[in-house]
Amino acid sequence: MAREITISRDMLLWAISRGGQDGDLPLEKMPRIREWLAGDRKPTMPQLKDLARRTHTPLGFFFLPKPPSNNVLPIPYFRTVEDGSPVRPSINLLDTVRQMQLRQDWMHDFLIAEGNQPLPFVGHAHLGMPIEEVVAIMRDALDLEPNWAAHEPNWEDALNKLFGAVERSGILVMVRGLVGHNTHRLLDPDEFRGFTLIDDYAPLIFVNRRDAQAAQMFTVAHELAHVALSESAVFDLRDLQVAEDPVEKFCNLVAAEFLVPAKEMRENWAGKHLIPLLAHRFKLSEIVVARRALDLNLMRREQFLSFYHEYKSREWVSRSKSGGGNFHWTARYRMGLPFSRAIIQSVREGTTLYSEAYRLTGLKRETFEKYTEFITKL
Repeated sequence: MAREITISRDMLLWAISRGGQDGDLPLEKMPRIREWLAGDRKPTMPQLKDLARRTHTPLGFFFLPKPPSNNVLPIPYFRTVEDGSPVRPSINLLDTVRQMQLRQDWMHDFLIAEGNQPLPFVGHAHLGMPIEEVVAIMRDALDLEPNWAAHEPNWEDALNKLFGAVERSGILVMVRGLVGHNTHRLLDPDEFRGFTLIDDYAPLIFVNRRDAQAAQMFTVAHELAHVALSESAVFDLRDLQVAEDPVEKFCNLVAAEFLVPAKEMRENWAGKHLIPLLAHRFKLSEIVVARRALDLNLMRREQFLSFYHEYKSREWVSRSKSGGGNFHWTARYRMGLPFSRAIIQSVREGTTLYSEAYRLTGLKRETFEKYTEFITKL
């Protein structure tokens, strides 16, 4: 007979609340939970593992004396639509932020050990500074010319160039659509498009990969403004609309000017029908161009929303037909090139254990070795 394990009632209630929020925990499929809560029975280890899986709870948490008080996001959470009620972040969002904090903390210590200095770009701007001045600071930090995107053949290449420039500046970029590698835990772009974790040595920008790819460039630019202000935040930017917050509004204006300068946009605008031509001219997605037209009152809000949803539907159809991508390239963007190279270097030098590397990357031994070979060749 399997040995029963004593778990506190508070811990069971805490785990059940997680499962009820975002997990896979229909009580009718686990009727013994009621017996555990009543104290009539205790779970066995296999049952406890099943409960952990269904509630997305680390197994070790069940052995804590009391539930952890960490169901609150450690950074501000801005929503585009506010109804006055408190917003409860999903478990997927909470766990993703924690995972990124672990990577950022590791990278912070690694960079200090390597003799790196704090990044001067972090906190170099402030609210009230002219928008054009903040944009110039961002371009200087990324070593990008004013018309950098125009030199790219298309907006997809421009997006990749932006990702590369951000990483070379010392900012970590993680692009993910899942919690870890769990295909059952998808990140909802309606809940959040991305977030920024501020650190003087290793600021981190997270982009929700399940968002429309065309909108990701605006998200990156918005998050760059957060880094310049040294303001951590999670945001949804629903329909590319900004929340009612001074910092969010400022970052929105900076991002728009960074991608499409107002002067050039006004000079070339001749109506909604020219959006595809302007997108080709600026080497940006049509969504970003339309968003800029809205900012400059060249397009009404209802026109933009109609265009936005129609374009996003077209992109999702295109992506669904394209099939899956290369695992190693996907992992490269999930972890970012700077972090990937750093963790591989540290493992090779013996300053980080393989077990720690597996935990931070979410990769198993054989997969980590193959990924190391892939990154080494880049």
